[in-house]
Amino acid sequence: MIDWLKANKLYVAGGIIIGIVFIYFLIDPLEDQSNMFEDEEEWLDDEENVLKGNVEDEAEVVMKVIVDVKGAVRKPGVYEAESDERVIDMINKAGGLTETADEAKINFAIRVEDEMVIYVPEVGEEMEQVEGTVTAAGSTEQADGKININTADESQLQTLPGIGPAKAAAIIEFRDKSGPFKAIEDLKMISGIGEKSFEKLQDSIKVK
Repeated sequence: MIDWLKANKLYVAGGIIIGIVFIYFLIDPLEDQSNMFEDEEEWLDDEENVLKGNVEDEAEVVMKVIVDVKGAVRKPGVYEAESDERVIDMINKAGGLTETADEAKINFAIRVEDEMVIYVPEVGEEMEQVEGTVTAAGSTEQADGKININTADESQLQTLPGIGPAKAAAIIEFRDKSGPFKAIEDLKMISGIGEKSFEKLQDSIKVK
C-alpha cells in the first residue's frame, strides 16, 4: 500500500485538492445564502424604522395651543386644544352655549390658534371690538384694522386688495391642507400671489 501511494502520490495529492475545492464550493453558497437572509432582515428592519419615523413626524405636526373661552358658555375658562381644532370644538369643551347666547354672532368654523380669546355674546349684547378676540362676531379684523389670514372666511378675504373669490378659496384650501400660515410672507406660496400682489397686501394682513 505504501509503495502504491509513493508511486501514485501525484494522483493522490490531486484527488485531495479536488476534494477540498469541491467541499469549499459546496459550503460557500450556503454561507452566502445565510448572509443574504441576514441582509434582507436588516433591510426590513431599516424600512420599518423609517416608516415609524414618518408616522412620528406626521404626528408631531399637530401642536398644542391654549385658548380662553369667555361669555355665554356654561364653563368659561382656559382650555388646551390642538392646532387643527375649530371654535365649535372649544365651545363644546366649555360645556356648550347657554340659552342666552347669540349664535348668529359666532363663526364656529374658525380654526383656533395659540392665545386666542373666544368671546360668545348674549342676545342683544352690544360688543366693542376687543384686541385678541377674533371669533366673537365671526370677524378677524381687529383694532389694528388687519385681516387675520389664518381665520378669515372667503368674504373677509375678498375685502383685501386684489383678492377675488378664486384666490380667497385658494387661501382657505391651502391653510386647511397645510395648516396655519406662520408668517404673512407665506401667502406668496398661493398661486397667483406674487411679489407685487403681496406688496399691496402686506399692510392689511397678519397671522396672529
